[in-house]
Amino acid sequence: MSLAKDFTSAPQSAGGCRKKPELLAPAGNLEKLKMALIYGADAVYLGGKSFGLRAFGGNFSEKEMADGVQFAHARGKKVYVTLNIFPHNADLEKLPAYLSFLADIRVDGLLVSDLGVFSLARELAPALPLHISTQANNTNWATVNAWQKLGAERVVLARELSRAEIAEIRARSTVELEMFVHGAMCISYSGRCLLSSYFTGRDANRGACAQACRWRYGLVEERRPGEFFPIEEDERGTYIMNSKDLCLLPFLPDLCAMGLDSLKIEGRMKSVHYAASVTKVYREAIDAACDEAQPFDLRVSWLDELQKVSHRIYTSGFFSHVPDADDQIYASASYEQSTDFIGLVRDYDERTQMATVEQRNNMKVRQEIEIFQPTRETFCQRLEEMTDGMGAPLSVAAHAQQIVRMRMKEPVEEYAIVRRHREEW
Repeated sequence: MSLAKDFTSAPQSAGGCRKKPELLAPAGNLEKLKMALIYGADAVYLGGKSFGLRAFGGNFSEKEMADGVQFAHARGKKVYVTLNIFPHNADLEKLPAYLSFLADIRVDGLLVSDLGVFSLARELAPALPLHISTQANNTNWATVNAWQKLGAERVVLARELSRAEIAEIRARSTVELEMFVHGAMCISYSGRCLLSSYFTGRDANRGACAQACRWRYGLVEERRPGEFFPIEEDERGTYIMNSKDLCLLPFLPDLCAMGLDSLKIEGRMKSVHYAASVTKVYREAIDAACDEAQPFDLRVSWLDELQKVSHRIYTSGFFSHVPDADDQIYASASYEQSTDFIGLVRDYDERTQMATVEQRNNMKVRQEIEIFQPTRETFCQRLEEMTDGMGAPLSVAAHAQQIVRMRMKEPVEEYAIVRRHREEW
C-alpha cells in the first residue's frame, strides 16, 4: 500500500469535532461536478474558460456553468469559481463582463489571488463572497486577518503549513479557513512557478502550466554539451521535483477539532472516477470524525479505495513534518492505480435486475467487475452476460460510450461506477 510511513502513527485529536467542515471537491467539467456532488461533496470549485489556473482542465462554458450552479443549488450544494490567475493588463479587459455573468447565475463564491482582481470583484460584483486562493501565499495569521479586513469571507491556507501553524492561525482569526487535504503537491511555493513559462512559454501563473516539474532531468557539464549525467544513481535520470501526493485522511479528527471551515480535494484535471471515489472516501471519513458517539476508526476500506484511483504515492506533506527526500519520487513521473473505470450506470430495473451502463473502457463477458456506488456498499461479481441497446448479445463492449445492459447480483444506483481490477485485464 503506497502510504507514507508517518500515516501509521497519525495521532488522534482528543478535543472532539468543533464543527463539521465543508467537503469541497474539484469539478473539471459538468460531469465531474455532478459526480462529486452525488458522491457526497458539500461544494465544488471550478473554472471557466478564462481567469483560472487550469487552462487545460476542460473547464466550463457559460451555459455549462449556469447548468452546474442550478444542479448544485437544487441539492442544497454550493459552487465556487476560480479567478486566481495573476493577470496582466490585457487579461482584465473581459473581467467586468465575466463578473457580471457570475453574479447573474449566483455562484456562491469567487476564488481570487490578485489584489486587483479582488478590488474589481468587490466593486463590480459586491454580492459575491470572495475567497482568497492558496496562490496568495497565506502562511500566517496577520495575512489572513488582513484579507478579512479587506472584505474576504474565506482564506485558503498555503500548503506549506504545519499542524501547529494552522492551529495558531485558527486561534487568532475569525474568518473562514479552507485547506487542501488531498491531491497533487506543487513543488513551487504555493503553486507560484516560472519553470513552465521558461521552458515552454506557457505561464503557470496565468493557467497554462506544462508541469515541467514532473519531467525527467539530468546534469550537463558546461564543457561537455550533450553528455547527460544522472543526478541520482539511475540511468534513466531523475525526477528531482516530482512530489508525492498529499493525503491527510488519517488526520481528519485533528482538522475537525481545529475548527476549519472547508477541507479541499485537489484534482480538477483528474477523472470522473477520481472525483467520485476520493469524494466518497472523505465524505464518510469526515462524518465519522465528527460523530461523537464513537471513536474515529481509520478504515482499511478507505485507504484501499484511495489506491484504486490514479495517484502518486501519498504523503502528509507539511502538516506532520518538514518534507524531505522521502517526499519526492525520483524514478518516474507516472501515476499508480489498481482499478480501471469501465462503465457508468445510467439506469437500473429492479424487476429484471438489469442495469443500463455507458461504457467508458473496454469491457468483456466473464470479467470480474466491481460496482462502486454513491451511497450503497461496493460489491464484486462476474460479468456473466451483456447485450447492446437492441438486446443482441455482446461478448465485448469496445466502442466509446457504448450503451450496454448487464445483470447485477445486487441493486445498483444511478451514477454507480463499474470498474475492473488491473490484474483482471
